[in-house]
Formats: sequence, structure tokens, C-alpha cells
Amino acid sequence: MAYNSHRALVLFSGGQDSTVCLAHALSRYTHVETVGFDYGQRHAVELECRQTVLDRLREAFPDWARKLGADHMLDLSGFGAISDTALTGQSEIVMLESGLPSTFVPGRNLVFFTYASALAYRRDLRVLVGGMCETDYSGYPDCRHETLEALERALRLGTEFDFAIETPLMWLSKAETWALADRLGGQPLVDLIIEHSHTCYRGDHQTRHDWGYGCGDCPACELRARGYREWHAARDTAGD
Repeated sequence: MAYNSHRALVLFSGGQDSTVCLAHALSRYTHVETVGFDYGQRHAVELECRQTVLDRLREAFPDWARKLGADHMLDLSGFGAISDTALTGQSEIVMLESGLPSTFVPGRNLVFFTYASALAYRRDLRVLVGGMCETDYSGYPDCRHETLEALERALRLGTEFDFAIETPLMWLSKAETWALADRLGGQPLVDLIIEHSHTCYRGDHQTRHDWGYGCGDCPACELRARGYREWHAARDTAGD
């Protein structure tokens, strides 16, 4: 590969998927940094949880801690201000005529990767890692492989820097994502995700389920819960 395959920047929200992606990057690269985005999201509690997850990762996985570099937080509140969605406001989460849930923030991942690439350019981090997936997902068009493949090319052309966008969860179901977490960090990582990550779109970090915290009925919670139970059932069956 032409790019520096030893240094990566993980788009890290503090949610389940980005935590698994961070573990994946730490198991693969010699230096990993993280970036989060404050875009006026309704579930801003994730910004608090992400720091807790980073702290607990360092404590529980010393080998990974030695690879984990700086964490960056970027203020994108201006972007959130122009996004009239259920994820950046208090409107109800419903399905729209387009077939997408009202939590869809147009262009969000395009903006995230563009800002991340500007940061990564300065810090010589040529691998950009994101938790996007088009297997078990809400249908967001900016999560699709085709979209991110085109964006990778645009970033390379626009910077003359050999960026690579890596999406380790792209073809995995949510059950397979739980299984990947188990393979990467065993029960300690699974427990860390359950207890400290945050994925719920409504920002409920008080209601505890077997799969973690959340309202239990927003699209993010439904996907996470179903995947956990499918993975747990398959693991129990394999152990019989």
C-alpha cells in the first residue's frame, strides 16, 4: 500500500460500533488516534461516554494503551444547526416518506470524514476508520460502501494524500459485530461496551438492558438489542 499503514485515525463517537472499530484498529495498527464530533446531537451524552470508554480501554488493555494516542474533539455545532432532524432536535423519531427514519442527518458522514481528513493530514494519519455498515442499518445512504468508496477517492484527489477509508463493520450484522468484539477483547471488551458505550438516539443512559443502556425502541437500540440476543443465542448454542 502507498499509504502509511501503521497510523490510523478512528472516528469515535463512544457508541458500540465505533468502540469495536477502535479495538479493531488497536489490534492492527501501531499508533491510533481518535476524533469525536459535537454537532448538536440530541444524544450528547455520548460525548461523555466516549471519554469513559477511552479511559476504561487504557485500564483494561495495557497493550492497546501503549498504541492509543491523542483524542480530538471537533466542534461542528454549525452543521447541526442546519440539520432539522430528530437526531439534532426534539422531534419524534418516525419513518419518513423517503423510507428513512427521521434520525437521518443528511451529509453527516461526508462532513465527518472531510473534517477527519483535514486533521489526519496534519498528523500523518492516513488510515481513516469508521463504523459505517450497510448490513444491519437504518438505510442511511452515507453509510453505504459505494458512498465511502467515492469519498475516499475525493479525499485523495482533494489533498494529494493517499488516504484510505476503512470500514471493518461494513458487511457485518450487529450479531457479528458483537462476535468481533468478543474475538478482539473477550468478555472484558464486551462488558465495557455494555456498561460504558452509548448508542441510543434518545440519549437515555439511565435504562439498563442486557445489551447496554438505552430507551429500547429507537432504531439504534432495536438494532443493538437484536444483534446482542442473536449473538448471545448463537454463542450459547455453540457452547452446548
